[in-house]
Amino acid sequence: MRHCDSELHVTGKSEYVDDVAPPAGMLHAAVFGSPEAHGNLVSIDVSGALKTDGVVSVFTFSDIPGEPYFGPVAQDEPLFADKKVLFQGQPIALVVATSHEAARKGVTRCKADIDALPAITCPRQAFENGEIHQELRTFNKGNVDEIWDRCAHVFEGRIDLAGQEHLYLETNRSRAIPLEDGQLKVFASTQSPSATQKTIASVLGLPMNKVEVDVKRLGGGFGGKEDQATHWAVMASLAAYALKKPVQIVLSRPDDMRMTGKRHPYKQDYKIGLDPEGRILAYEVSHYQNSGAFMDLSNPVLERTCMHSSNAYSIPNIRIRAVPCRTNLPSNTAFRGFGGPQGMFPLEVAIEKAAAGLGVPPDWIQERNLAREGYVFHYGQTLEDDRLKRAWDEAKETFDLASIRERIQTYNQSNPLSKKGFALMPVCFGISFTKTFLNQGSSLVHVYTDGTINVTTGGIEMGQGVSSNMIAICSRVFGVNHKRIRCNSTNTSRIANISPSAASATSDLNGNATIMACEEILTGMKAVAAKELSCEAGQISIVAERVRVDGQETELTWEQLVLKTYFSRVQLMAHGFYTPPNISFDPIAGWGKPFHYYTYGTCLVEATVDCIRGTYTIDSAKLVHDLGRGIIPSVDLGQVEGGLAQGIGWLTLEELVFSDEGKLLSNALSTYKCPDGDALPDDIQVTFLENADNPGGPLGSKAVGEPPFMYGIAAYFAIRRAIEAFAPLEETETRAPMTPEQTLLKLYPNGLSSLMRNSNPSSIS
Repeated sequence: MRHCDSELHVTGKSEYVDDVAPPAGMLHAAVFGSPEAHGNLVSIDVSGALKTDGVVSVFTFSDIPGEPYFGPVAQDEPLFADKKVLFQGQPIALVVATSHEAARKGVTRCKADIDALPAITCPRQAFENGEIHQELRTFNKGNVDEIWDRCAHVFEGRIDLAGQEHLYLETNRSRAIPLEDGQLKVFASTQSPSATQKTIASVLGLPMNKVEVDVKRLGGGFGGKEDQATHWAVMASLAAYALKKPVQIVLSRPDDMRMTGKRHPYKQDYKIGLDPEGRILAYEVSHYQNSGAFMDLSNPVLERTCMHSSNAYSIPNIRIRAVPCRTNLPSNTAFRGFGGPQGMFPLEVAIEKAAAGLGVPPDWIQERNLAREGYVFHYGQTLEDDRLKRAWDEAKETFDLASIRERIQTYNQSNPLSKKGFALMPVCFGISFTKTFLNQGSSLVHVYTDGTINVTTGGIEMGQGVSSNMIAICSRVFGVNHKRIRCNSTNTSRIANISPSAASATSDLNGNATIMACEEILTGMKAVAAKELSCEAGQISIVAERVRVDGQETELTWEQLVLKTYFSRVQLMAHGFYTPPNISFDPIAGWGKPFHYYTYGTCLVEATVDCIRGTYTIDSAKLVHDLGRGIIPSVDLGQVEGGLAQGIGWLTLEELVFSDEGKLLSNALSTYKCPDGDALPDDIQVTFLENADNPGGPLGSKAVGEPPFMYGIAAYFAIRRAIEAFAPLEETETRAPMTPEQTLLKLYPNGLSSLMRNSNPSSIS
C-alpha cells in the first residue's frame, strides 16, 4: 500500500481550501498589518480603502462582536491591534472586496498613525528588561552546586540558536460560508479544527455548535498551523458572519512569512562537568526563549525544551532554567520537534567543547554517557528498555564507524584545502502531548451494505500519511482490501473536541481509536458469522475478504457477511475513543510520566568543506531508527527522510534575519534559503530496528513524524569537525545555523585577508 493521496497529488487533482469551486458571491479578504514593530496605535484611517473599487467593508478591533482576545495558553492576543502594536505585520484591519486584487489594493490605502517605541528582538535583552510571558522555571536533579568542585573537567559557553521558517507549500488560508440560523461552515488549513471552532465561536459570540470546521488536507503544516492558522479562519468568519456572504482569505508568501511566527530562537548558557573517564557528572543550562509578542504555544514548547535538555544521556546532576521572553517579533510557535531540538542542541555543543578540551572525539563522550534501561530522567520518567543503546551499537556496526574515522583522517592529511568531518547524533524523544488532557483520539467507522468502508478521525492529513495509516489499520483489522476504504475529511460535526494533529501522536491516538471502532463492529459481525456457520465467535476470522473458521477458509465472503449483519439488525458503525494509559505530569512540580513511550535512533553524518570558498556538501546520512512495527513502510521512510532534510536545513542554510527594528529581512525565498535536492546527501541510508514492536502503538508501530528531525543536528557538527581539521574553532558564542558565510568566517578567524596568504592563488577558480 502507498500514500492514499499520491495519485491525486501527482496528477494535480488534490483539492485544498481555495481549489474548491467558490460559492456564488464569494468575497475576498486581505490583511493590513502594522508597519512598525512596537508602538502606540493612535488612529487608523481606512477611508482610502473604502473608496477603492470593489472594496465592500473594512473590519477593525471595534467591529468584533464577541471576545476580541484569544490564545491556546493565555488569551492575550487580539484579533486586530488595539491601542498598541507589538510586531511588524500585526493585523490592524481586514479589507473585504469582490476580488483578491481589490482587497490587496485596499490594503495599500489603509493608514495607521503609530507613535513608534523601541523594539526588542533579543531574548536576553527582554529578560533583562523584565519582558517575560511567565516567571523563570527550573528543573533540578541531584545537586549541581555540590558537584562542580568534584569534576575533573568543567566547560561552559554561550549559544545563539536561530529559528526556522515553516515554509509549508500551502500558505495560510480559510473560507467561511454563512448558513441558515446564524451558522457558519468554515474550510480551514489548520492542524487544530476544534481550537479554530472554539475561537471563532468566542470571537463572534456564538455557541460552538453553530460553527462547523472542515479540513480535508493541508499543504504542509509542521506545527505552523497548530495555532496560527486560527487567526485567518476567525477573520474570514467575522466578515462572512457580518456581511452574510462567503468570504475567503489567502495569504501571499511574503505576508505569511511576515505575519506568522517561526521555530523559537533561543539564547542559551551551558556548563558541563566530567570525571577523568569522560562521564558527565553535572550539566546546567539556561534557555532564554524568544517567544515573540504573545504567549501562543511558547509555554508548552519551552516545557518540552526542558524535558529534552538531557536528550539521550544519563546525567546524575542537572539544573535547567527556562524563561519565555517577550520580544517585538511575531509570536513564535510550534514547529516539528516542539522545542525538543532546541533542548538537545546545547548539550551537544557542551559535549563538543568538552571533547576538544579532553582531546577526544565527541562520540567517545556520547557513548559512555548514553542512558540505559532504568535511568530516571529529571522530570521523573524511567527509561523502560535499552533500545537507545541498541540503536547506537547497530549504527556503529552497520555503517562501520571505525573505517569512516580512518578514511576521513586519511583524507584530511592528504587534502590541505578540503576537509571532511563526521558526527553522530543519538536521539531519545518522548511521544505524547505533555499536556496530559490532549492525549485523546476519536474515530468514526461506517461499513456500508456494499462492503465499502468510511473512516473519519480527528487526525489532519498534511502530507505525513495519517489518512493512509487509518485506511491501512481498517484494512488489517477487518481483513479486507484497502481499496474498499475511504478516509473522510476531519470535521467538527462528526468528531468533537479534537486534539491538534501534533506531538507525533496523531496516528497513535486516532489509530488506536480506529482499531477500537473496527473491533466493536467486528464483534457483531463475528457473532452473525458464527450463527451462520454453526461455530463460536472466537473461531471466526476474516482474511483476504473471506471468512475463516479456525483458520480454514469458508464460502462466506466479506460482502455476504456485511449484508447478513445488516439484515440481522446488528450495527455496522461505531465510534472509538482512545486515551493512552498510565501517563500523567504535574506541571507545577515538573514531575511525572508525561510520555507514553520513547522513540530512539542514531544518525551518522559526513560532510566535506571547501576551505577556500566556505561551501560544503553533506555527503551522507546513515541512521538506525526505532520505528516499532511500521504501518506503511514507504510512508514511514518518507517521514524519516523528510524530517532529516528539514533538520539539516535548520542548522545549515535556513537563516532567519530580522533588523534591530524588528523587520523580517529574510522575507522571501530569494533571501531565505531552504535545502533543495542538491543540498541534501546523495547517500541516505535508513535502517529500522528489527523485532522492536511497540505495545502502545497501533499495530505495534511507533510515531515517526518528529524524532527524525533531530538527526539533522549531526550535519551541523560534521561541518564543524571538518572546519576544525583546517583551523581551531575560536568563538565566544556558538552560533547556528552554520551557513556557508559562517563557515568561511570560522575557517579564517583572523580575517578573510589571511585566505590569500595561507593558500595558493592558482587553486582559486
